Amino acid sequence: MAKMNLTPLGEIVDEVWGKKGTPERDAMEAQLKEEIHAYFVGEAIKNARLKQNLTQEELGAKVGVKKSQISKLESGRCIITLPTMSRVFKALGFSTATLDLGAGGKIALW
Repeated sequence: MAKMNLTPLGEIVDEVWGKKGTPERDAMEAQLKEEIHAYFVGEAIKNARLKQNLTQEELGAKVGVKKSQISKLESGRCIITLPTMSRVFKALGFSTATLDLGAGGKIALW
């Protein structure tokens, strides 16, 4: 039987993204974090919309955007701004929201 050579994932990540602490790696990790956050915000929008039995088109009409924009937000394909987030969640009936800054406390978003 032939012997397989396995490469640790960390080595592959270092090769593709650069070593930890390099500007290239830092930029890639920052982009990945943004994309993950966009995904989770999108999931929250989608779940709230579905609980209210709204279509993307109906939510878009309430927000003042097209269905395609709601689709992009829900799938995490675009980064949502706070003003857009406010409009979407207000349209879904969330009258208030706060941002938890940990040791910095909480601030009201709307």
